[in-house]
Parts: sequence; C-alpha cells; structure tokens
Amino acid sequence: MSIEAVLSRVSELQQALNPVVTQPTTTSLSGTGTTTGATTGSSDFSSVLSSQMASGVNGVAPTGGTAGQRMVALAQKEIGVHEEPMGSNDGPRIKEYRTATAGSGVGPWCAYFQSWLAKQAGAPLGEQGQGFGSVDALYAWAKRTGKAIDNTATTATPKAGDMVIFNEHIGLVESVDPNGTIHTIEGNSSDQVIRRTHGPREAIGYVNMN
Repeated sequence: MSIEAVLSRVSELQQALNPVVTQPTTTSLSGTGTTTGATTGSSDFSSVLSSQMASGVNGVAPTGGTAGQRMVALAQKEIGVHEEPMGSNDGPRIKEYRTATAGSGVGPWCAYFQSWLAKQAGAPLGEQGQGFGSVDALYAWAKRTGKAIDNTATTATPKAGDMVIFNEHIGLVESVDPNGTIHTIEGNSSDQVIRRTHGPREAIGYVNMN
C-alpha cells in the first residue's frame, strides 16, 4: 500500500471517529436575521437579556439598584409625556399614572406621577401602598416613616432617586452637582413630564427612596 493510500485511510478514520458537527442555524433574538453557531447565538441572547433586565421591557420596571435608582430610570423614559389637551390635568398616560393612587381623580398630578414611579419600582408609597395625590400627605407619610429629610439651615444633600418636596409640588432628583444644584424630573410641570434645575435652597425637603 502506498504512503498516499495510508494517509488517505488515516484521514477517513479520523473523520469517522471525530465527525464535524454542524451547529444549527438559530434565529436571532431581534428577528432581523440568523446566526450560525450556538456560541454566538448564546452570547447574543445573554447580552440582549442583560440589557433588557437593566432597562425594563414592555413596561416592566428595571431591576437592580435601589428603589430610587429604578424610579430615575423609569422617569427618564417618561420625559415628554404631556397633558391632552394641555391644561386639562388629563391624558391617556396621565390616566395611567393615577392608577397607582387609591381614590384618584383628575387633578394636579405631580404626586400621582411619583406614586406611579414608586409603585413601578417596587416601593409603593403609603402604609398600605395606596399612593398619594397630595404632596402634603406624601411628605407627612415620609416624616412618620423616617424617610423625610428636612432642608434646614444646614442644607441637606440629596441623592439621585430621592423625591424632592417644594411648596405644593414634588419632583424626583436625577442628579446633584458639586455646588449643590439639583437636577430633577417632574410630572405636572408646565403640563408635562420635564427636566428642571433648582438651587439647593429651593426645596422644603426630600424623601429618601434609596
């Protein structure tokens, strides 16, 4: 038998003992194409799943972090929601915000918005999780439960995710500058969900959600 024949036979035996397995073609999670090979598909699935768990999918609240941090992530997605018609204190999305507060009705909705954020983040407001339509009632609850931080002469330092209390208005702290300037996301500000900036002395106090 020639050397060529021996090598050919060895190659045949190797293929018989170690067959090449063709990975199945799998549909990508996004549905925009296909990927070949289990390793690539698994990696793509894991990365997409992780991203969805962090940001929330189909209205489900994001996971991880504190309740306040989850509230900020949710609030950022609501920026631009506005009353329909403007000045009505109502609208399809605002009606959804009211569902987080027992006995709610059409009216000023800054506290409804915060109650909705907290409920979606897994930390509903109130002793029975009933939510609040009144800023004063919300802050009174925070004081009863040790969550209130008064903005006294020694200016309190809020954290992102704390609710910020003004005179008959409430927002959510998104970030704080080194000089104390507070950046917020507020519902029912100019009839919409919007970002605002405030000086460190403007707030009456804060509600710790972290």
